[in-house]
Amino acid sequence: MTALIVGVVGGIYGIVGGSLLSPILVGRAVPLGEVAPDALTSTLLTSIPCAATYAVLAVSTGGTDIAPDWIIGISCGVGGLIGGYLGAHQQPALSEQGLRYALGATAIITTAALYVLQAL
Repeated sequence: MTALIVGVVGGIYGIVGGSLLSPILVGRAVPLGEVAPDALTSTLLTSIPCAATYAVLAVSTGGTDIAPDWIIGISCGVGGLIGGYLGAHQQPALSEQGLRYALGATAIITTAALYVLQAL
């Protein structure tokens, strides 16, 4: 049921499920070593049909404002593949608590940096 809700909300906002699924899984005390592969898999499996749907909608309605930006998408995909590979090799070296601190720090720093950039 959670996956269905994540899929609907992700489809409405044009985001993929991993960004919604990860906090839910972490909140349910799923080990972070399992959350990352689950979130990446759900991201892959939902991003392909979502991008295809938006592409079909753009062609069928003439709405270029909803067409996927393929260069950005492919660039992010390649970056995600490289980051996922590197992260998978580093993950066994970190403790569960270390992973949680790293995730929390990344979320806080990234959010703060985005707010600062938006304020400038």
